[in-house]
Amino acid sequence: MDLTVVAYVIYLLVSLALTVWVARTLSRNGRVFLADVMQGDEKLADAVNHLLVVGFYLVNLGFVALYLRGGGDIDNARQIFEGLSKKLGVVLLVLGVMHLGNVYALNKFRRRGLMEREQNPPVPPQGFTGGQGPWAAPATGA
Repeated sequence: MDLTVVAYVIYLLVSLALTVWVARTLSRNGRVFLADVMQGDEKLADAVNHLLVVGFYLVNLGFVALYLRGGGDIDNARQIFEGLSKKLGVVLLVLGVMHLGNVYALNKFRRRGLMEREQNPPVPPQGFTGGQGPWAAPATGA
Protein backbone atom coordinates (compact mmCIF):
# COMPACT_ATOMS: atom_id res chain seq x y z
CA MET A 1 0.00 0.00 0.00
CA ASP A 2 1.22 3.52 -0.78
CA LEU A 3 2.47 5.43 2.29
CA THR A 4 0.41 8.45 1.26
CA VAL A 5 -2.76 6.39 1.64
CA VAL A 6 -1.55 5.19 5.06
CA ALA A 7 -1.02 8.82 6.10
CA TYR A 8 -4.52 9.74 4.85
CA VAL A 9 -6.13 6.91 6.81
CA ILE A 10 -4.27 7.80 10.02
CA TYR A 11 -5.11 11.49 9.56
CA LEU A 12 -8.80 10.78 9.04
CA LEU A 13 -9.06 8.39 11.99
CA VAL A 14 -7.28 10.70 14.42
CA SER A 15 -9.08 13.81 13.18
CA LEU A 16 -12.50 12.16 13.42
CA ALA A 17 -11.74 10.81 16.89
CA LEU A 18 -10.54 14.23 18.09
CA THR A 19 -13.58 15.98 16.63
CA VAL A 20 -16.02 13.56 18.27
CA TRP A 21 -14.20 13.71 21.61
CA VAL A 22 -14.08 17.53 21.66
CA ALA A 23 -17.73 17.84 20.60
CA ARG A 24 -18.93 15.43 23.30
CA THR A 25 -16.80 17.10 25.96
CA LEU A 26 -18.01 20.58 25.04
CA SER A 27 -21.62 19.41 24.84
CA ARG A 28 -21.55 17.67 28.21
CA ASN A 29 -19.69 20.38 30.10
CA GLY A 30 -21.18 23.37 28.28
CA ARG A 31 -24.77 22.49 29.17
CA VAL A 32 -24.58 24.18 32.58
CA PHE A 33 -23.12 27.31 31.01
CA LEU A 34 -25.84 27.37 28.36
CA ALA A 35 -28.55 26.94 30.98
CA ASP A 36 -27.18 30.03 32.73
CA VAL A 37 -27.02 31.95 29.44
CA MET A 38 -30.62 30.98 28.70
CA GLN A 39 -31.70 32.14 32.18
CA GLY A 40 -32.55 28.64 33.42
CA ASP A 41 -34.59 27.50 30.42
CA GLU A 42 -33.34 23.90 30.24
CA LYS A 43 -35.19 22.98 27.04
CA LEU A 44 -33.80 25.99 25.21
CA ALA A 45 -30.31 25.28 26.56
CA ASP A 46 -30.50 21.67 25.35
CA ALA A 47 -31.73 22.76 21.92
CA VAL A 48 -28.97 25.36 21.51
CA ASN A 49 -26.42 22.84 22.77
CA HIS A 50 -27.53 20.31 20.16
CA LEU A 51 -27.44 22.92 17.38
CA LEU A 52 -23.94 23.99 18.42
CA VAL A 53 -22.76 20.37 18.34
CA VAL A 54 -24.22 19.82 14.85
CA GLY A 55 -22.60 23.01 13.58
CA PHE A 56 -19.32 22.03 15.24
CA TYR A 57 -19.37 18.65 13.47
CA LEU A 58 -20.24 20.17 10.10
CA VAL A 59 -17.54 22.81 10.16
CA ASN A 60 -14.81 20.58 11.56
CA LEU A 61 -15.51 17.54 9.43
CA GLY A 62 -15.74 19.76 6.37
CA PHE A 63 -12.40 21.31 7.23
CA VAL A 64 -10.84 17.88 7.86
CA ALA A 65 -12.08 16.67 4.48
CA LEU A 66 -10.85 19.76 2.63
CA TYR A 67 -7.48 19.66 4.37
CA LEU A 68 -6.92 15.96 3.57
CA ARG A 69 -4.95 16.57 0.41
CA GLY A 70 -1.79 18.54 0.63
CA GLY A 71 1.95 18.27 0.61
CA GLY A 72 3.93 16.05 -1.66
CA ASP A 73 4.36 12.33 -1.91
CA ILE A 74 5.29 10.41 1.21
CA ASP A 75 8.23 8.08 0.81
CA ASN A 76 9.13 7.05 4.37
CA ALA A 77 7.85 6.88 7.96
CA ARG A 78 9.47 10.18 8.90
CA GLN A 79 7.46 12.04 6.26
CA ILE A 80 4.28 10.36 7.53
CA PHE A 81 4.88 11.72 11.04
CA GLU A 82 5.88 15.17 9.82
CA GLY A 83 2.85 15.44 7.55
CA LEU A 84 0.48 14.14 10.21
CA SER A 85 1.84 16.47 12.89
CA LYS A 86 1.28 19.46 10.62
CA LYS A 87 -2.20 18.44 9.55
CA LEU A 88 -3.34 17.40 13.04
CA GLY A 89 -1.84 20.54 14.54
CA VAL A 90 -3.87 22.70 12.20
CA VAL A 91 -7.02 20.68 12.94
CA LEU A 92 -6.46 21.12 16.69
CA LEU A 93 -5.91 24.85 16.26
CA VAL A 94 -9.15 25.14 14.28
CA LEU A 95 -11.00 23.18 17.00
CA GLY A 96 -9.57 25.50 19.65
CA VAL A 97 -10.42 28.68 17.75
CA MET A 98 -13.98 27.46 17.17
CA HIS A 99 -14.34 26.65 20.86
CA LEU A 100 -13.04 30.07 21.92
CA GLY A 101 -15.35 31.77 19.43
CA ASN A 102 -18.37 29.92 20.80
CA VAL A 103 -17.45 30.70 24.40
CA TYR A 104 -16.89 34.38 23.54
CA ALA A 105 -20.26 34.68 21.80
CA LEU A 106 -22.14 32.85 24.54
CA ASN A 107 -20.44 34.91 27.22
CA LYS A 108 -21.62 38.10 25.48
CA PHE A 109 -25.19 36.72 25.52
CA ARG A 110 -24.77 35.79 29.19
CA ARG A 111 -23.52 39.26 30.13
CA ARG A 112 -26.39 40.90 28.27
CA GLY A 113 -28.85 38.68 30.12
CA LEU A 114 -27.24 39.47 33.48
CA MET A 115 -27.41 43.19 32.76
CA GLU A 116 -31.09 42.94 31.84
CA ARG A 117 -31.83 41.02 35.05
CA GLU A 118 -29.99 43.57 37.18
CA GLN A 119 -31.65 46.66 35.69
CA ASN A 120 -34.15 47.52 38.38
CA PRO A 121 -35.44 51.03 38.91
CA PRO A 122 -33.41 52.92 41.55
CA VAL A 123 -36.53 53.49 43.64
CA PRO A 124 -39.43 51.09 43.47
CA PRO A 125 -42.70 52.67 42.39
CA GLN A 126 -44.90 53.71 45.29
CA GLY A 127 -48.04 54.30 43.33
CA PHE A 128 -49.19 55.32 39.92
CA THR A 129 -49.82 58.73 38.45
CA GLY A 130 -53.46 58.31 37.68
CA GLY A 131 -54.48 61.41 39.64
CA GLN A 132 -54.21 59.83 43.08
CA GLY A 133 -51.78 60.47 45.91
CA PRO A 134 -50.41 63.56 47.61
CA TRP A 135 -48.86 64.92 44.41
CA ALA A 136 -52.15 64.90 42.47
CA ALA A 137 -54.02 68.13 41.88
CA PRO A 138 -56.73 68.73 44.40
CA ALA A 139 -60.06 67.39 43.32
CA THR A 140 -62.67 69.98 42.60
CA GLY A 141 -65.97 68.88 43.97
CA ALA A 142 -69.27 69.70 42.49
